[in-house]
Amino acid sequence: MTDHYFSADPSVPFAREPFSCEMWGQRLELVSGSGVYSRGRLDIGTSVLFRETEPPGPGRVLDLGTGYGAIGLAVAAAWRADGVPAEAGSVTGVEVNARAVLLANENAERLGLADRFRACAPEEAPAGTAYDEIWSNPPIRIGKQALHQLLLHWFARLGRDGRAVMVVGKNLGGDSLQAWLTTQGYPTDRLASAKGFRVLESRRAADTSA
Repeated sequence: MTDHYFSADPSVPFAREPFSCEMWGQRLELVSGSGVYSRGRLDIGTSVLFRETEPPGPGRVLDLGTGYGAIGLAVAAAWRADGVPAEAGSVTGVEVNARAVLLANENAERLGLADRFRACAPEEAPAGTAYDEIWSNPPIRIGKQALHQLLLHWFARLGRDGRAVMVVGKNLGGDSLQAWLTTQGYPTDRLASAKGFRVLESRRAADTSA
């Protein structure tokens, strides 16, 4: 059976691969690896996300499908650069790929961001936590039904004034996902469109409580 980046335990031999990338004006040195999404580079979708948005303000942020931690670590690094105290904001990265979780936490330690960022398996995320923001380049290729279940599960943990920001390929259903989320009680707008990707912003409907 072929391994995918969203496999919990890829069987391909593990080899780390460092690279450097710029996110929200900061250059971070990250380590990726075999069996993990976007090995050795920042993928185009995530690059579009950084180019078309500004980092969120301090609070409780969820990086959904964190991989080796690129988005969540960029958030934490932006807070540090702005002088935000570590206790004022935290990022939780959830990821099914155990290898990616390991790399994300190693990257956080290496960058001195472990006091602001922690990656874990979904079932290890703190129960009952409401998030101010969810950021994600979601795993579209798990299939529409699984993706819908994933998003509804985590979007339900948005606080009353929370929002979710995602980047989704147009050819992978970005427009239909935008419409579907709106019907599910998460009005969704398109913030930007570039290089075949949509940057979407979802919020809780006015009558949806945390």
